[in-house]
This record gives sequence, C-alpha cells and structure tokens, in this order.
Amino acid sequence: MASVKISNLEKAYGAIKVLHQLDLDVEEGKFVVLLGPSGCGKSTLLRMIAGLESVTGGDIYFDDKRVNDVHAKDRNIAMVFQNYALYAHMSVRKNMAFSMRLNKTDKKTMDEKVNWASSILGLDDYLDRLPKELSGGQRQRVAMGRAIVRDPEVFLFDEPLSNLDAKLRVQMRTEIKDLHQRLKTTTVYVTHDQIEAMTMADEVVVMRDGIIEQSGTPMKIYDKPNNLFVAQFIGSPTMNIIKCQVTEENGTRYAALDKLRLPLPDDRDLQVGQALYYGVRPEHFKISKAAHDINASSSLTGIIKVVEPTGPETHVYLTLADENLCAITRERIEMKPGDEIHLQPDVSHVHLFDGETKNAI
Repeated sequence: MASVKISNLEKAYGAIKVLHQLDLDVEEGKFVVLLGPSGCGKSTLLRMIAGLESVTGGDIYFDDKRVNDVHAKDRNIAMVFQNYALYAHMSVRKNMAFSMRLNKTDKKTMDEKVNWASSILGLDDYLDRLPKELSGGQRQRVAMGRAIVRDPEVFLFDEPLSNLDAKLRVQMRTEIKDLHQRLKTTTVYVTHDQIEAMTMADEVVVMRDGIIEQSGTPMKIYDKPNNLFVAQFIGSPTMNIIKCQVTEENGTRYAALDKLRLPLPDDRDLQVGQALYYGVRPEHFKISKAAHDINASSSLTGIIKVVEPTGPETHVYLTLADENLCAITRERIEMKPGDEIHLQPDVSHVHLFDGETKNAI
C-alpha cells in the first residue's frame, strides 16, 4: 500500500485550465471518494494519478516517490473502469490472469491468485464463462478481480457502478466497501453520486470547476458544509435554501423574506440588513397538521404540493411564501395535496451562508 499526495497540481489543455492548484493527501489504506458534477475534473485527476494524463504543473507522490514522469504500467496501480474493459474472447479466468501472464508469472501463482480473488468476489462458478454470458454486476466483479490479483499499491475506480441498475448499484457498493475492508488497499474512487460517496468513503473530496471545495469525513461535510454549493450538492433530498435578510423585531432577530420570519441561531455574528441564504435539511423540520403541535413563536404555514411515502418516512413537498421546500417525517400523518401544513425548523441545525460570498457563517 502507498499514500498518495497531490501538491499544487494543475492540468490544462492548451489555454483551457481544467484543474487549478490542487492539494490533496490520501492516507495509506484509506478509501477516498472524488465527488462532483460532470465536468468538475474528478476523472481527469484520477487519470493523472494513474499516469494516463500528463501533469501540466505540480507534483504527484506515491509515498515519498514523485511519479509525474513514471509510466502508468510502472506505478503499481490497478484501475477499474466504468465500462468494465474486459476482453470479450477470453474467459473470466483468463481475463483475471491477463496482467500476470504479461508479467510471465508462473502458472501455479496465477491459479492461486485467481482462485483467491474469485472466492472473495463470488465468481467461482463463472471462471470458464465469457463476459457476454455474465450480468453487468458479474462483469464488474471480474474487472475488480483482475485489479485485485495485481496486488497494487493503489486502487483507482472511475465511476464503476454507473452502468448498473439501481438495485445492483446498492449491492455492488456494499461489496466494494467490504472488499476494501478486507484488503485495506489505498483507494481513490470517482463518482457523481453523493449517496455512493456518503456510504462508501472514509473521506469525501467535493470538487467543482477544477477546484476542491471541501474535503472531510462524509458526516462532517453533511453536517458542516463550507459553502452553499457543498450544502446543496450533499444530501438527498437536497437542503432547503431560502434567500433572505436579517431583521429585528421587538428585540429578536429573524431571517426575513417578505412576511416570512425564520428563527436564527443565537451563536452567529449577524447584522441587521445582512443578506443570507438560510438552509434547513428536510429532516430538520418538525411538521404537523395541527398548529397547536408547533411552537407558535417559530411556526410556519405552507401548502402541500406532493406527498411521497417511501415506507420508513414520508417526503412532503410544499410551498411556503412562494418558496418550494421539502420536509421529511417518520410520523404517520394523513396528508394530501392542497392541505395546509405547519412547520418548525430545528434552529440548532439551521445553516447560514453569506448572501455575497455564499460561504458558511
């Protein structure tokens, strides 16, 4: 295993810069997810770590070794691609052993490694089949097995689950996480799916437009987003955001939008008239059909648009002072479109962002 260090890294295609002075430390044995929307540069960064893209500026280190000019085949990495990249004319066994055959590994060692990897990945019954005879999930397991047998210092995954159906994606992300916990190989994983990032990562690196917006544990990023972009990108359903400003009435400060008054935390340094983005995650609303169940001083009244029961919880989409919001409840409340609903934000979980910089306050 190796740690990976990115220092002041840049990538440009002619005059177009796609990565801007990135710094990132991936500790040995950690599972780090590069997360961001399409075009943010996450796959380019992964390919630079792999040696498939050249470095415009800055450095990449594996442990203390600078690898900028080291060829991909000499970096001792293994990469799993989105499209599996299997050899259609080769059996599962031969696909998994391919890199070892190139390195002239003896047959006994090859068989031992292939059998070991297939037992971990549940492929023992498929070793003599061709890729076309496998399901998408089985093909992805073969691609992972081919990577495992190389015993790499670093695993690289480039959106490996994006071609799978929803149920299989859930199963495969559990298998990949379990595989990492067994092997403890340093892993860098690219995805645009924040659920994948949250459920799999030791550390999430949120990217946008070629820069790193924030990195940290999944729950740290969820609970304490650095800025408005991270707050809205992490979480499903997304965080509710209302643009408003600070006002004061009868000695109490509120976040105001027209006649709407939203309670503010006491521990923030705010000025009357200051522009804000007021954020509340859907699960941090208390909702009720009866006004008396809600604290009158912080009660809000909205009109239900859509009700989505999911089983363990219900997602309620509503309008509040012309704002579209979502609230989540685990209570069994009879609700239908057009009903009036009363809400109370949990002020201890309110997020505030500066109206100009959009950074967290």
